Amino acid sequence: MTTIPSGLLPEGLSDRLPPLAEASAWLARRVLDTVASHGYERVMPPIAEFEDTLVSRLKSMKAQDLVRAIDPVSQRSLALRPDMTAQVGRIAATRLAAAPRPLRLSYAGPVIRLRANQLRPERERFQIGAELIGSDSVAAAVEIVNVAIEALQAAGVTGITIDFTLPDLIDALAAGPLPLAPEEIEAVRAELDAKDAGALAAISPAAAAYLPLIEGTGPFHAAMERLEALNADLGGAIDSRIAGLRAIAKPIGWDISLTLDPTERHGFEYQNWFGFSIFAEGFTGEIGRGGSYAIIRADGSEEPAMGFSLYPDPLIDAGFGGEAPRRLFLPLHHDAARAAQLRAEGWQTVAALTPQENGEALRCSHWLDGTEPRPY
Repeated sequence: MTTIPSGLLPEGLSDRLPPLAEASAWLARRVLDTVASHGYERVMPPIAEFEDTLVSRLKSMKAQDLVRAIDPVSQRSLALRPDMTAQVGRIAATRLAAAPRPLRLSYAGPVIRLRANQLRPERERFQIGAELIGSDSVAAAVEIVNVAIEALQAAGVTGITIDFTLPDLIDALAAGPLPLAPEEIEAVRAELDAKDAGALAAISPAAAAYLPLIEGTGPFHAAMERLEALNADLGGAIDSRIAGLRAIAKPIGWDISLTLDPTERHGFEYQNWFGFSIFAEGFTGEIGRGGSYAIIRADGSEEPAMGFSLYPDPLIDAGFGGEAPRRLFLPLHHDAARAAQLRAEGWQTVAALTPQENGEALRCSHWLDGTEPRPY
């Protein structure tokens, strides 16, 4: 019989210890306070739901991709949430179906995946986000993108890059000005993802017409000029998308880098006309994404929505929000009233329980000498 070492956790799961646990809470507070200042109200969905309910709202995952268990009460299959956006959509479509629109909601909490990937080996992640439900207009996109940027900046993140995409552009072109056979669409998507011009042209003459979309990738303004040239060749078929991207980009500050990849689809399985990824200097991979999507109502109809999700674990592990607190050691028989006053001023106090305790060993930077804090 194999003995499992005491304290061993499942692969991909880990404890977050001081001071990183406090840094995580600090960062979440900064982001949530920022989105709250724009009118987004917090909801707290449960960590698990009935599997069929959750799967029906997860367009990018199937039941076999979820961590599941049998509920001993109902004997129905439960699933741990891999994403909170779907849960917020459920709340909006059911419990808050009669609430005035647009409905602004925010959330934060852990999510868990059945499998990790090489880029992010952790299976449990922290997710923070905001959803604007009832509109997927350009104005809604402008708000969502700028609230996401403001929230990250409030948490101290710099060197932000926003990468725009048009998730359903290929479907729109294939059904209209650049027709493709049904069996060609997925192949065209794959080669555009790979940015393989030779392989794209080899699919068919119709597929070769999509080559300008590879050139329309890169720094935003140059890429937009190439996308606009394609639009002119198509007789203005994507005028509304061009205008939308220009309007969304216009109010973004000069200190934010903008890029465009009009056919990017990884991670945008449920977005429709607009999507964006968020990157930060010094970090591999995206730290967030968002865009427009549809929520399924109880009657089967759809409601438009726009939102973003942040996955700040890499930021927390790198020390964002990890400012050392002012910890003050209180000796035995200290002045309790003065200690309370110092706590109100922002000090964290650690009171001695025995004469033998050492404030420095308890990670205190100061000790209370009568009525005044003194550094060690």
